[in-house]
Amino acid sequence: MDKLLVLGLATLALVAVAFVLLTIGWRNRLRRQSDVDPLPEVPAELGAPLAAADGQYVASTTAGDWLDRIAVHHLGLRTNAGLSVHPEGALFERAGAGPVFIPAGRLTGVRLESGMAGKFVEKDGLLVLSWRLGARELDTGFRTRHAEDKTLLLDTLQDLISAAPQAEADSGK
Repeated sequence: MDKLLVLGLATLALVAVAFVLLTIGWRNRLRRQSDVDPLPEVPAELGAPLAAADGQYVASTTAGDWLDRIAVHHLGLRTNAGLSVHPEGALFERAGAGPVFIPAGRLTGVRLESGMAGKFVEKDGLLVLSWRLGARELDTGFRTRHAEDKTLLLDTLQDLISAAPQAEADSGK
């Protein structure tokens, strides 16, 4: 019985150390990313949605480095979300993490991928939006609840990107 108690206490100690190390790592990431610009405000009035779907907000990462989650503004947290595309841009309504609005002029690309930031799915299972936040290029992943919603969102976002005013896209606003 004593050996079982010691083994249980040792396991609890290892779990506690792991959580402490994870917390320290996340805090260091927040400190390293303290220069990330604030998120754009959600416009007071958005036009009618051009497309929308429910699903999962996977994460935002540094473009091209899908292991480098952006911790600030809760952009690295995976959560249930809705994605709606409006003439003004794309809006992620995230459960428990606050909205993320990406103005149309900041969108630089959209594509389908099989994974990012620890979330891997079937071929072309994730919708990935590339965009600028200040001087940073980011990739944001979204997994639709229904596979058929991906194509509509992809096509709508591609149309929105091609129609975005070049001046706004160049200014980084």
